Amino acid sequence: MFLSLSGLLFTSCNSEGGKDLREQAINIPDTSNSDHIVITENQFKAAQMQVDTITPTAFYQTVKANGVFTVPPERKASVSPYFSGYVKELSLLPGDQVRKGQVLFTLENPDYIRVQQRFLEAKGQLRYLDAEYKRQQELMKDQITSEKNLLKAEADYSVIKAQYESLKKQLWFMNINPNTLSASNLRSTIAVIAPIEGHITKINTQKGAYLNPSDMALSITDTKHLQIKTQVFEKNLPQLKAGQPVVFKVQNGNEGSYHGTVKLINKAIDEHDRTASVYIDLKDDEAADHFAPGMYVEVAIVTAKDTLKALPEEAVVAIDNDYYGLVRINETTFKQVGIKIGKTSNGYVEIVNPEVFEPNTVFLTKGTFEMIMQ
Repeated sequence: MFLSLSGLLFTSCNSEGGKDLREQAINIPDTSNSDHIVITENQFKAAQMQVDTITPTAFYQTVKANGVFTVPPERKASVSPYFSGYVKELSLLPGDQVRKGQVLFTLENPDYIRVQQRFLEAKGQLRYLDAEYKRQQELMKDQITSEKNLLKAEADYSVIKAQYESLKKQLWFMNINPNTLSASNLRSTIAVIAPIEGHITKINTQKGAYLNPSDMALSITDTKHLQIKTQVFEKNLPQLKAGQPVVFKVQNGNEGSYHGTVKLINKAIDEHDRTASVYIDLKDDEAADHFAPGMYVEVAIVTAKDTLKALPEEAVVAIDNDYYGLVRINETTFKQVGIKIGKTSNGYVEIVNPEVFEPNTVFLTKGTFEMIMQ
């Protein structure tokens, strides 16, 4: 039997044999000379008792910590315009989903027209100067022109070529296609598009506002790829490494447990609380739909696993610092036997002396305490 990791957030591996069970120890007088207990079929069903055998069980050693959901830097974007302008159209609200390349808002400024005009002028001059430069090269081959004329043609061409390429790049940043631009489709508005997909988390502007390139207009966060950031004490760092499995649950939540893996360990120790940051990836990105950045979580990082012979903790009762269980002799009769226990974890207890029992020995695993007490 291998236990699910889910219970690790609620229990821990205890290396001191049966500590939890000892806390439940009772003192009862010996009122019977018999160690046999009869349980009728009706009693068994009415009390919802259960039986099981000693089975190999996974015992996990964990490092527990609290953490918070965060978004990796590459999944966040602050949107600012490349060029100053007045906000003309803006219809988004915080929380809206946007896709990469979607128009977020538009800006208006007469200066945009001047950039387009200069580009078209440079484009026209470039065609002429390119032809003139090539003509001077041919004339130079035939020694019909002077080197001075060739150098001037080359210089004029290079200057306009640089202007043309610069203005072309500016148009691309304006989201204006220079390849389709003409004197008949000049425009005074430009679109600002989303650099990533995600949700709008903040809007710092409105229609009619004037934006500079230094102004953050809005922010976008892609919450489909959340990670967990947790702080682990320096004494636990030697036990941790990338790739270890993690179980986590939302604090004060009833959504159950989820799984992840250790992605990165920042071994720079915080001088104030002597902790280091550990980053955890979610095993299933679809689970991120249940969470939001800033939510607190409880995590258990699995550092080691042992497979031990074990029974459910309910199968073992502590009496006067000794431990007992009930072994089934026949369909209705159980015998009280001594048991030596070791570690406890996840609702199971290690049986240190399994060899004293026959293979497939059946134990009462639910209702044991009540039967021994009667």
